[in-house]
Amino acid sequence: MNVDEKLALVTRNAEELVTEEELRALLTEKEEPTAYIGFEPSGTVHLGWVLVAQKIKDLCDAGFKVTIFWADWHAYINDKLGGNLENIRVCARYMQDCFIALGVPQDKVVFKYASELCSEIEYWEKVIKVAKVTSLSRVKRAMTIMGRSEDEAEVDASKVLYPILQATDIFFLNCDVAYAGIDQRRAHMLARDAADKLGWKKPIALHTPLLPGLKGGNRMDPIENKMSKSKPEGNITIHDTKQDIDKKMKKAYCPMDKLDAEGNEEVNPVLMLCKYIIIPRNGCLFVDRPEQYGGPVTYNTYEELEQA
Repeated sequence: MNVDEKLALVTRNAEELVTEEELRALLTEKEEPTAYIGFEPSGTVHLGWVLVAQKIKDLCDAGFKVTIFWADWHAYINDKLGGNLENIRVCARYMQDCFIALGVPQDKVVFKYASELCSEIEYWEKVIKVAKVTSLSRVKRAMTIMGRSEDEAEVDASKVLYPILQATDIFFLNCDVAYAGIDQRRAHMLARDAADKLGWKKPIALHTPLLPGLKGGNRMDPIENKMSKSKPEGNITIHDTKQDIDKKMKKAYCPMDKLDAEGNEEVNPVLMLCKYIIIPRNGCLFVDRPEQYGGPVTYNTYEELEQA
């Protein structure tokens, strides 16, 4: 696989890459680059994670060694699973099994816990250095990476640490590429800014879109609109039965027009499932359509489906 092919694979279905020039140089110069993605162990795995698993596989196929980082202490700070660390770590083991079941190649990834890093004095030295070059206002603006507003940071002082810890994870793991959903962008930009100020290696930032919930919602806020375990009616988990999925899909928001009454582009969660999950994993979308409506049809690309 040449550099252009690797670049195309890494950026397939990505929403943002910062920057393409840096990634191209990395792929040219390094035979086995490294990437990282961090997760808060916090509950049942849904289809949004399938999109992420596919991108991890893309990175592995492009020659990357990928670290899947279980942010157990971060989840504790963010009050996940009642703030019970043992439950959080049990959830991490469950999620690891889910990723393997979704086809993430075990021989090309490394699973690591935040608690492993926290036992190293060098990690905390980096935490302090990152904090010293980052303003408090910048940290508070990054609170959205936790699914929280800036004002909520005043409630619990530990939460101010969260963006600094996330940036430090990237530096301590010495990763070339930091990958996440687009909702984590502010943490990655904070890390890139800190790297400039500290003279450290600047991580390339790769972001994939957030899979929208089946019920639709606020098209202007993809974070609010994303598929989430907290909204079970618009969420397909990997444990749902065929009957569960059929029921949810029949109630899914699926507008006929690309634009709403005000001329704004609609977000169609059914089409997004086809674009980011079905076609990338299956290679096509087969619709067993009755003959009276034109008979069975196969769409080999999302563009074919969108134009149909």
